[in-house]
Amino acid sequence: MKQLFLPEDYTSVLDVWQTEHAIKFIKDTFQLALAAELKLRRITAPIVVPSGKGLNDNLSGTEQPVSFGARVLRGQRAEIVQSLAKWKRYALWRHHIQPGMGIYTDMNALRPDETIDNIHSVYVDQWDWEKVITPEERTPERLQLCVERIYAALKRTEFLLSEQFPVLQPFLPDRIHFIHAEELRKQYPGLSPKEREERIACQFGAVFIRGIGGALGDGTIHDDRSPDYDDWSTEAEDGSVGLNGDIIVWNPVLQSAFEISSMGIRVDRAALEKQLWLKNAGDWKKLYFHSLLLEGKLPQTMGGGIGQSRLCMLLLQKCHIGEVQAGLWPDEVLTECEKAGVFLF
Repeated sequence: MKQLFLPEDYTSVLDVWQTEHAIKFIKDTFQLALAAELKLRRITAPIVVPSGKGLNDNLSGTEQPVSFGARVLRGQRAEIVQSLAKWKRYALWRHHIQPGMGIYTDMNALRPDETIDNIHSVYVDQWDWEKVITPEERTPERLQLCVERIYAALKRTEFLLSEQFPVLQPFLPDRIHFIHAEELRKQYPGLSPKEREERIACQFGAVFIRGIGGALGDGTIHDDRSPDYDDWSTEAEDGSVGLNGDIIVWNPVLQSAFEISSMGIRVDRAALEKQLWLKNAGDWKKLYFHSLLLEGKLPQTMGGGIGQSRLCMLLLQKCHIGEVQAGLWPDEVLTECEKAGVFLF
């Protein structure tokens, strides 16, 4: 997608103040539905973590967080979080959460290396969630069940929103489709991964693509993933590889695929060793988080992040994420949106 795409004859369904009320309604409704579906308890999340402990999220492994010297740490560097993929697992261990239960947070983060467009912003807000599972539950079937429950929470929120604001009628399909990244590659061998997402999302309306980060049959990957949280290398009983994936829906306003969540079953000791080796990141084993995991102290978990502004943008039928969040935008984007009558907070 270009840095800015304004659909022809676009007009926001809700005005600015209706939008503010609807944002709160979506956030209040969805987090309760998500907590009920997955048995999650809300926990307070950090916006800053110490550098050098491996607690911050590396995303694809190349993005650099905002860092600064903190007087309270006597000069040691600290970082603004990019997401909480690893911190949540650490928190589950500290709080002695048992299998079947989990936590969710209101995460606010900065990603300074983000390339902004209609759906990406330097500021990121997510419901970051994580729950404890047993080693026996590290299966594609357990992952699929979790995705179905998240989608049920999404559909419930969409319905209740339409009852509160009748002008916003539900458009998401009743069920979400499941496919592995390798199967998707074989279906569309001449297309890029993003083009494949467009095709499958347009066809089914909602899809979960599994196995993102691991090598496909032609040696490529569907998309990059850091080696130390999602398990994208473990082989399942059916021979497929990867216990993670993305929830993607079709956005009728932008007429494009629209990622709602990246999630998965997390690495165990063997998967972490393998993925660090594959990514030439063996030196990460010395970090605090990674040493806890390799020593067998951290619980087996699954988790992910669900974009709050992304979800609001989708359900409120907005064309730009700046219509639902106070982000940071170049002057030319602000000018073009103002000319088109698109109000950015």
